[in-house]
Amino acid sequence: MFKVTPRAAEQVVAAAEQGGTSGMALRLAAQQRPDGSIDYRMGFDEGTEDDIHFSCEGVQVVIAPEYVPLLDQATLDFVEIEAGDFQFIFLNPKDTAYVEPSEN
Repeated sequence: MFKVTPRAAEQVVAAAEQGGTSGMALRLAAQQRPDGSIDYRMGFDEGTEDDIHFSCEGVQVVIAPEYVPLLDQATLDFVEIEAGDFQFIFLNPKDTAYVEPSEN
């Protein structure tokens, strides 16, 4: 199942509040590139009855069924890439670009 870290959930909620989309679900999508890496998309949206709906860390998430195989076992995190540069990242062992996070 897809996971959202507490830090990412906090930022998703803040982004929804700032963008006037509070109450909408976080929609996730993924597409595999020819080199095996995965292109990720996310945004706020209303879910449909065909979507997979779940809650993680207080964030309502929707995923269209065709994206579930690529997103299963992935984690959305919010990390500092460089000093002062925070970004959402997807940690996904199915992605050829995935690097196991180090324990610091």
